Amino acid sequence: MNNIEHRIGVTEVNLVIRKLQLTGLTEFNRAKIISEIDAAFGIDNVTLDIKDGLLQMAYDVTHLNLDAIELIVRKHGADISSSWWNHLKEGYYKFVDQNMLENIKHKPSCCSRPPQGTKHK
Repeated sequence: MNNIEHRIGVTEVNLVIRKLQLTGLTEFNRAKIISEIDAAFGIDNVTLDIKDGLLQMAYDVTHLNLDAIELIVRKHGADISSSWWNHLKEGYYKFVDQNMLENIKHKPSCCSRPPQGTKHK
């Protein structure tokens, strides 16, 4: 895949796919949640199955994060399911997103010098 197949602002290397179970969904808030998440910069695609309550999305971690998406969901009267599996996935997703951001910002050092910020005695 190349970047032409993605929305503006989304790059393949920073793209993550997330699936979370939601509670409190209705046809009314489903449409609002989908439209607001879909309009967010950095989102590549989003689907929300009302029968299963499954939110599936792909987004670029440099522009969007799971906390922002959760705010949108809660703003419209739904919530993230409190099951242990969903909670475990949510924590893992946030950890991976943060790790990807830190790796993007990391400046590699030369192998013959210590990393920046360390003092050699």
